Amino acid sequence: MVNIVDRRLNPKDKSLANRQRFIRRAKRQILDAVRDVSAKRKVTEVGHGEEQIRIPSDGLQEPSFRKDRDTGTRRHVVPGNKEYHAGDRIPRPDGGGGGRGSGGSPDGEGEDEFQFTVSRDEFLDLFFENLELPELARTQLSKVEQQGIQRAGFSVTGSPASLNLTRTMRNSLSRRLALRRPKREEILALDREIDRLERTGKDPEGLRELIRQREALTRRSRLIPYIDPIDLRFNRFVPVPRPISQAVMFCLMDVSGSMTEDMKDLAKRFFMLLYLFLERRYRHVDIVFIRHTHIAQEVDEETFFYSRETGGTLVSPALREMERVVRERYSPAEWNIYAAQASDGDNTPADNPAVVQMLEEVILPVCRYFAYIEVAEERGWESASDLWEVYEQLVAAGHPMAMRKVKKRADIFPVFQDLFTPAELRA
Repeated sequence: MVNIVDRRLNPKDKSLANRQRFIRRAKRQILDAVRDVSAKRKVTEVGHGEEQIRIPSDGLQEPSFRKDRDTGTRRHVVPGNKEYHAGDRIPRPDGGGGGRGSGGSPDGEGEDEFQFTVSRDEFLDLFFENLELPELARTQLSKVEQQGIQRAGFSVTGSPASLNLTRTMRNSLSRRLALRRPKREEILALDREIDRLERTGKDPEGLRELIRQREALTRRSRLIPYIDPIDLRFNRFVPVPRPISQAVMFCLMDVSGSMTEDMKDLAKRFFMLLYLFLERRYRHVDIVFIRHTHIAQEVDEETFFYSRETGGTLVSPALREMERVVRERYSPAEWNIYAAQASDGDNTPADNPAVVQMLEEVILPVCRYFAYIEVAEERGWESASDLWEVYEQLVAAGHPMAMRKVKKRADIFPVFQDLFTPAELRA
């Protein structure tokens, strides 16, 4: 979530409502600029380092109201006029007016775009604003962590209920010893000695000295309080994130021979966004990467995004590999399971029944959400793929699936945004 705070005072010739509309308009342009930049970057560069953002300068103009002092009908004589009479129309002079200059080339006026730099964190916050893992069941997590309370030492301020008596008295004792504050026993001993001498009437000089010492100790005791505000220590508590549920995201990508380099680039871009989104928004989400050709295997992040292996096309091995990982490490009773698959839609026809069986009986019953992304060349699709038709039947049956098509880079973020925007915001 990105908040823009305008701390400027509201001038007398500006409208507060107009300024607020300007802030909203600028924020919308910044978001559009961030998403346009992401479509042009390489997969390896998404979310790395700072980014130069440009927005049109005309979008920064803030409307204002001015008082026109020349309203109404006015008659006056201009000195030096030898050409015009009352009622004549004076032609507009050539060139710029008002001392501003032409401001552009001879072909037309213009201004440079406004450019500024956003950090990596700001870039990702803008990029993934209002996105989250879909909520398809009541038991599903809306956030995978909540704020808990944890002791974090002591502070010098706090409520009386959180006062730490032991630490406060320890500080008080250390301060009194360092400043040599008189002890109560010393003052009582002087009082007894003064009382004895007063009763006996002997040694008046000694009595006056003891009274002087008593007054000095009393004055010092008052100047050095028993407990000073600097002694106070309060128990300090800080909020800490605590997981309230666990989630795992399975990323299944087709890298078979039917996937061209452009298709693989589109698929990688989608998964790169998904990876950055989960890394940025959630602390306790595991990510499992599975690549498949005619065989499938779980791989690490580096292999998933940058390996150049290829082969035949079968989808069911990827689903079986996912089922194996779920069975061994991610019990559906303890984990919220998500899956995202990217493919060109090609699959061996004989494998389609196995795909349907795996999804209906094994995968979808344990998944909260299954997203399918079908990539294609820029030319588009001549007809629906076999895999698309198979998945359409599953969606029509009410299974928790979503299907989208992507054929160029500019389609990736709208599709990603559509898949992971909460239903209430989409409505």
